[in-house]
Amino acid sequence: MPLTAAARPLTSVPRGARHRSRLVEPVSPEADVLRVVADARTPVFVTVRQDGRRRYSYWRPLDSVTGRGGCYAALPTAVCDALHAAGRITLGEPIADPDRTTYRVGVVRTPPTPVAELPRQVRGRREQAMSRAA
Repeated sequence: MPLTAAARPLTSVPRGARHRSRLVEPVSPEADVLRVVADARTPVFVTVRQDGRRRYSYWRPLDSVTGRGGCYAALPTAVCDALHAAGRITLGEPIADPDRTTYRVGVVRTPPTPVAELPRQVRGRREQAMSRAA
């Protein structure tokens, strides 16, 4: 009996390789952009041309399971501009070329809410948990 008869073709997806999180649609375009920008493994840049045109992009790594990726991908400019105007993403130090300027895009980390500003009910539970731990 030849081994090739029982072997799977290289294009088949192994069992358990599909992730449910990839099949679920993102909650909103803003959430999808923030997910990409917040991932430290995916550096996101914005290129501003001399005429004012902006392009937000990142390198999409090659996915060995699907065979997709290995290219630059653009993020929706309107969504990114709205997040920047709202203070949710920041631009890093500029790198200037003769015809464009490039910035690293980062997500704004919000500090945790101080205990004094938490609602009384949550604050009470938090204080009880701290006293139990001590």
